[in-house]
Amino acid sequence: MNKIVEKKQLNPTVTLMKVDAPLVAKKAEPGQFIILRVDDEGERIPLTVADYDREAGTVTIIFQIVGATTEKLNHLNEGDYIHDFVGPLGRATHTEGLKKVAVVGGGVGCAIAFPVTKKLHDMGCDVTAIVGFRNKDLVILEDEFEANSTRLIRMSDDGSWGEKGVVTAPLKALLESGEEFDEVITIGPLMMMKFVCATTKPFGVKTIASMNPIMIDGTGMCGGCRLTVGGKTKFACVDGPEFDGHEIDFDEAMARGATYRDWERHAHEETCNLFKEAK
Repeated sequence: MNKIVEKKQLNPTVTLMKVDAPLVAKKAEPGQFIILRVDDEGERIPLTVADYDREAGTVTIIFQIVGATTEKLNHLNEGDYIHDFVGPLGRATHTEGLKKVAVVGGGVGCAIAFPVTKKLHDMGCDVTAIVGFRNKDLVILEDEFEANSTRLIRMSDDGSWGEKGVVTAPLKALLESGEEFDEVITIGPLMMMKFVCATTKPFGVKTIASMNPIMIDGTGMCGGCRLTVGGKTKFACVDGPEFDGHEIDFDEAMARGATYRDWERHAHEETCNLFKEAK
């Protein structure tokens, strides 16, 4: 069991937790993830490592409250324990040799984009961070991105934060102006990543997308996280979670991701009702 040493509400639906997990913190790298169970009867869910402190032995996770398990997790507080906290899993982000990179994040995906941005910045890489949210009330990690990027471009759907528009607009403008990047790394909603990849493809810029499909065991045994990449079946948990965005079948990934949406909504509502009745 792993103790929650810090809990912070980043916006109405997104929570940060710092968890005492020295064995995970010792090996974790940006791009990797953990799988947790809130209690001994809970489901296994993957969450990306948002940060880690090897000396303190802590791992930071950031999650959006969208289903029954994240609702239960959000009801835990500092001093409470998470039943299982396993990792690090997956392949770390490839950063070696990169000199100039654009990191494009959207919504809660910015929690995953941040550690990648931070590592690149610490390596001396010229990092342009383009981050987008629906509105200013949903913004997370603004100060952290500001401190760990060469240039930060803020976007919001309604114009209440930064510039009005989608993240692909400034990315396309930069590419059209002749800006050259060794790589573009995109992390966020599937639809957003699909269009980021469509934006970079005509310019021949290598683009990496971080995928978060349905996942169960995290070891490649169940096959639940399968994706089609370059016409071949890949497993996000062991082959990824990052892949060449120009080779991903995003339409298939979106269809598979929506398979249990109604069930998840129902389970979330039931869990919320249980907590209300318990008060």
